[in-house]
Amino acid sequence: MKGLYFQQSSPGEEISFVFQERENLPDVKDNYVKLQVKACALSWINTKLLSEMKLEKEFFPVGREIAGVVLEVGSKVSFFHPDDEVVGILPLDSEESGLCEIVRIHEHYLVHKPEKVTWADAAGVIRDGLRSYTAFHSLSHLCPGKSVLIMDGASAFGTIAIQLALHRGAKVISTAYSLEDKQYLERLRPAIGVKQPLVVRVIDVSNGKVDIAESCLEETGGMGVDIILDAGVRLYSKDDEPALKLQLLPHKHDIITLLGVGGHWVTTEENLQLDPPDSHCLFLKGATVSFLNDEVWNLSNVQQGKYLCILKDVMEKLSTGIFRPLLDEPVPPYDAKVSMEIVQKSQARKKQVIQF
Repeated sequence: MKGLYFQQSSPGEEISFVFQERENLPDVKDNYVKLQVKACALSWINTKLLSEMKLEKEFFPVGREIAGVVLEVGSKVSFFHPDDEVVGILPLDSEESGLCEIVRIHEHYLVHKPEKVTWADAAGVIRDGLRSYTAFHSLSHLCPGKSVLIMDGASAFGTIAIQLALHRGAKVISTAYSLEDKQYLERLRPAIGVKQPLVVRVIDVSNGKVDIAESCLEETGGMGVDIILDAGVRLYSKDDEPALKLQLLPHKHDIITLLGVGGHWVTTEENLQLDPPDSHCLFLKGATVSFLNDEVWNLSNVQQGKYLCILKDVMEKLSTGIFRPLLDEPVPPYDAKVSMEIVQKSQARKKQVIQF
């Protein structure tokens, strides 16, 4: 069987994706499960993190968010049986490519897939659901009545974050990077019953003329936003960061300005730099900054039970229509290389899913 892998000659160089013939799977023993993959979602690969974790190798497997059918279970497996439909995320150090027809995975990385949920939806929502729960439950303690600013809400991750925040009773504000994004967010509605849009206000930043801090303060009566979930921030002036996408991102000073007293800033910027005046302003507001690390659950084994509870809840919300992922049309395995190249260049707005 063939799987998709990436190869990087040296740190900093562009990575290439290749199909490789994989060796036969070892016998399924102890707590491991043999799984027939039905769908695999693709996400951007953080090669810097892999290097820091000493996980570098000549060929690294691609595709970790998988949904499929259990074929065989080890002697110590207690949660699953053959023919069960499951979904999960392969661990960071896994030797398996989720873009193989058959994979072997520890049972503690899997949960049952609800019967009426499609394979593509299950694989496509599992990671963004986990990220959203981490941001709002673990890092910022979202509760009803809070105001939440979600940057780039028309992305696959932003869509799930908006739906979770609304379900928790929050007042949601979002930014849009284009007219199409703005129209998408304004049309976004709950699955059942309610005719009002999910997003209270959509701030179109595509022309570069909108003051995001001023818009959020206006929306909150000058009180500021309780929780901010960014999609990256600018650390310097626009002249020093010429790329168009970087220019659309808010500056860190704007974020701090619009953050309310006791607010929580959840950032995806791993290289965030705060100067002493920035820290002092956060101190005066009693505000906090948290870092949303996609792989935090892989780096800590002591929270495995909480991790599985989150995955189960994500599947439950998907089955009841609370979560409706933003997916592109599923593509066959032979197009996985092209799709992964698009994802790695951050050019995919919708979630890319490979369906077997």
